[in-house]
Amino acid sequence: MSKPTAVTKASDASVPVDPEQTLKACKALVAHIKKTASEPRDDGKPNLLADEETTIAETPVWLTLTTKKHIHDSHRLQPGKIVLPNPLNTNDELSVCLITADPQRWYKNAVADEFPEDLRAKIGRVIDISHLRAKFKAYEAQRKLFSEHDVFLADDRIINRLPKALGKSFYKTTTKRPIPVVLMAPRPKVDGKRVAAPKGKKQKRDPAENVNARPIPEIVAEIQKAIGAALVHLSPSTNTAIKVGYASWEPEKIAANIETVVRELVERFVPQKWQNVRNFYLKGPETAALPIYQTDELWLDDSKVVPEGQQPPSALPGKGQKAIGEKPNIGKKRKSLDGESEPAAQEPPKEERPKKKAKKVVPESNDDKLDKEIAERKAKLKKQKKAAANKAEI
Repeated sequence: MSKPTAVTKASDASVPVDPEQTLKACKALVAHIKKTASEPRDDGKPNLLADEETTIAETPVWLTLTTKKHIHDSHRLQPGKIVLPNPLNTNDELSVCLITADPQRWYKNAVADEFPEDLRAKIGRVIDISHLRAKFKAYEAQRKLFSEHDVFLADDRIINRLPKALGKSFYKTTTKRPIPVVLMAPRPKVDGKRVAAPKGKKQKRDPAENVNARPIPEIVAEIQKAIGAALVHLSPSTNTAIKVGYASWEPEKIAANIETVVRELVERFVPQKWQNVRNFYLKGPETAALPIYQTDELWLDDSKVVPEGQQPPSALPGKGQKAIGEKPNIGKKRKSLDGESEPAAQEPPKEERPKKKAKKVVPESNDDKLDKEIAERKAKLKKQKKAAANKAEI
C-alpha cells in the first residue's frame, strides 16, 4: 500500500483555502462518522447485517462547491477528471469495462499480452462501439452490463455516441457514466501545427494491426489515472459535489486530495475562477457540512448591487416606455423644441359597440310545488279507489 501523501504547509498563494482548516475539518468529520457507525440504531436494536469496518470503509467523503452564478457545462454527459495524489479506486477486485473505437481486436490483444498483471486482472471486458450496439441493444441487456462492472472507460473518439447506445440505464444517474480516456495517438506537428488527416477512401485494416493508438505504456498510464481520478459532474445549478476520499482513510490523505481538487476544480471548471466561488464545504452522506472556505464578496460585480431605497435597473422605464403609475400624456400641453406650445391632443372618439341581445328569462324550477301536486293526486286516487271498493261490497 502506498504511503499517504501529507498536506503541504506552504500552500499555493493563489488558493485562499487554509490547509490547516481543511485538515481540522477532515479529522472532525472522520471522527464523527466512526462514532456514528459504532452507535446503535434509533430503535435501540443492533444492526446484525451491518459490519462497522465495512460501513466506514464504504462511506464516501464529499467536497461541495457553491458558486455565485450557474456553471454552464457544455460536456454535461462526460465527467471531468482530476488526478489525485491518493487514488480513489485501489480495490484489487475492481471490475473495469473498456469501450474502444473500432476494431476491438488490437485493444484486446494489447490488454492480454502487454498490460501489467494487476491492471489486466481488473479489466473484465474490452468491446468496441459496433459490438456494443449489436449485443446490448435491449434494455435488459444494458441493465445487466451496468451491474457487471464497477467502472466504465470509453475512448474519447466515440464517447459522444454512448448515450444513445447505452440508454438511461447508464445516464439517468452519475454513478457509472463512462469516463473518457485518450487512446488515439496524437497527430504529428509541422512548424507547430498538426498535420491534417489524409482525405480519400479509407482502406480496410487488419484488426490485429495498429489502429492509430498511443504507445502501450501511455495507454496504461491513462487508464490508471482515470480509474483513480476524482470525477467532476457539473450539475445545472450553483452546487457541485465531488468525492475526495473515504471515512476509513487517514485525515491527511483526504486533506491532500482536497487541496488538489480545490486547485484543479477552480482553475479548469469554474468560469471567472475564484471570483465566482462562494463556499467550499466538506461532508459525508448523512452529516452536516463543515465549511473550509467562505468568500467575503457575495457578488461578482459591485456595480450590480443596488443601494437601499433605489429601484433596480430592470424596474426603471426604458426608452419610449412610461413609468409605473404614470398616466398617459393625453389632453396635456407639450412644448416643442422651439418653445412653442402645441394644442392639446384630443382623444379619439370611441366606437359604439353593438348592444348585446337580452337573454330570455328562464323560470326557475320549483321542486317543492311539484312534490305537493304529486302528493295531492295520489291522495285523490286513493279516495276514489276506497269509494269504489265500498260500492262493490254493497
